[in-house]
Amino acid sequence: MSIHKFFIKEGSNKTKIDEFLAQELQRAGYSKLELMKTPLGTRVVIFAAKPGMVIGRRGENIRGLTSKLERFGVENPQISVAAVEIPEFDPKIMASQITTALQKGIHFRRAAYWAINRIMDAGALGVEVIISGKLTTERGRSEKFRIGYLPKVGDAVLKSLKVAVVSVQLKPGILGVKVTILPPDVDFPDKPSLKLTEGGTENLESEEEKIELANNEKE
Repeated sequence: MSIHKFFIKEGSNKTKIDEFLAQELQRAGYSKLELMKTPLGTRVVIFAAKPGMVIGRRGENIRGLTSKLERFGVENPQISVAAVEIPEFDPKIMASQITTALQKGIHFRRAAYWAINRIMDAGALGVEVIISGKLTTERGRSEKFRIGYLPKVGDAVLKSLKVAVVSVQLKPGILGVKVTILPPDVDFPDKPSLKLTEGGTENLESEEEKIELANNEKE
């Protein structure tokens, strides 16, 4: 097997495993996985918002996942679970939670605004949620919900934005949910900053007094 076919096969197999874990561990807030081959086998690191649900009672879920991963050709999988520190900054977790809400019959606008408020309350600089499909009629369309600062072009988009797309099967058809998040620890060229000089507070107070005097004169 050539080196190109080897990497294509490895990448395709990892994608299949990722899709399988996303469906299997949706309630646990699955985010991503890492595969690392070692002399003893394959180390599999699963990142999730709720590690306890991934492990299960006395490790029952881990043993079940181990046998299922062997079917994908993973040699001697050694599974470990890592917690996602801030799930609100993980677009895949938030998109999965939106799809879960849609499956429960919650209106798509309500689910989108709930996710946006939660992400912004966590400290994100900007977020965008796009839901596409047969939302209200038989004709497919998309609705976009956006708040905060979210660059669309440039180097910041490639390095800073976190994007994830999750689909869900409902009675009207398949709906796609795309979540884009700009975390708070991002440094970009046009980031606004405020610098206070000496006596800045005094000048601010004097300006406020001037505005108040002007308003009083008008009255």
